[in-house]
Amino acid sequence: MEKLEIITKNVQEIVTIEELLQVLNRENPRGYIGFEPSGTVHLGWKICTNKIKDFIQCGFDFTVLLADWHAYINDKLGGDIEKIKLCGKYMQDCFSAMGVDKSKIKFIYASDYISDPKYWELVLKVSKSTSVARVKRAMDIMGRDEGEADKDLSKLFYPAMQVSDIFYLKLDVAYGGMDQRHAHMLARDVAKKLELKPPVAIHTPLLTGLQAGERMNPLEVKMSKSKPDSMISIHDTPDSVKSKIKKAYCPEKQVEGNPILEMCKFVIFPELSRETFCIKRPEKFGGDLEFLSYEELERAYASGLHPLDLKNAVTFYINQTLEPIHKYFDSHPDNFQYLKNEGIIF
Repeated sequence: MEKLEIITKNVQEIVTIEELLQVLNRENPRGYIGFEPSGTVHLGWKICTNKIKDFIQCGFDFTVLLADWHAYINDKLGGDIEKIKLCGKYMQDCFSAMGVDKSKIKFIYASDYISDPKYWELVLKVSKSTSVARVKRAMDIMGRDEGEADKDLSKLFYPAMQVSDIFYLKLDVAYGGMDQRHAHMLARDVAKKLELKPPVAIHTPLLTGLQAGERMNPLEVKMSKSKPDSMISIHDTPDSVKSKIKKAYCPEKQVEGNPILEMCKFVIFPELSRETFCIKRPEKFGGDLEFLSYEELERAYASGLHPLDLKNAVTFYINQTLEPIHKYFDSHPDNFQYLKNEGIIF
């Protein structure tokens, strides 16, 4: 049960919990997450890296797939496969910078197995086991709408490849953000038809962009490098973080869809450990406030804690979170600097 508590912490969905319990009873179960190497890493990655640490703690043999050919299909970095692979090296640096012990996980590029006939046999079997309509519905995993497949046939290959990755790597658990749900559910459906082991699907929330406004679709409002003013890059300076948070959407007393509170829940509080979350205020405005849990903070905000007081505290803690990341890249600048010079990251 201790492992179950660790794995389910800050998770939005598990399909299914019964299957997960069986997996946790195995020795060295296999899990993975896939990323397209495609540019600047943002603060939302902290949710993923924290969860990967949880998998490691629970004894998983964990793989990070740097999906270079998937990024090529998705037209990332101009479809330049060499730049995409170099971006993969930068992403490995990002894992180290955010405290993941790289000696305890395995990095695989899609190009490591793209020439294996057994992989393409799986892609064809997966394709035979589903419909074009179902594959198109899964295209939101790549941030695309269904119509784009009409212009570029390779876009239809992407979901079938992602499902095949799961079977090829012989995984017990497929992990990702909620934006990967359609691919994981497709893998579970196809597994039944091909008599393969269905992966347990674990999904963590997507960090909402700073300028989300009143829009509610999490896929539309997620923090993304394609919206620089609405995301916090892990390379942002303290002044940039302060400026972005100051302008962020944070309506008074509103909890749902509030990106500032989300950063508290999914980024700041997991980093605090035994420390309290402190909001510093002058005595004439009531003095400092301390919170032992996110739930306490949320209740205080819903009861009238001022947005500016919350933003000031969040600015401090986010910059505290980013400081060791900046130090890492100061001492390991090569991949970051190359991509920066190429205009790939900013």
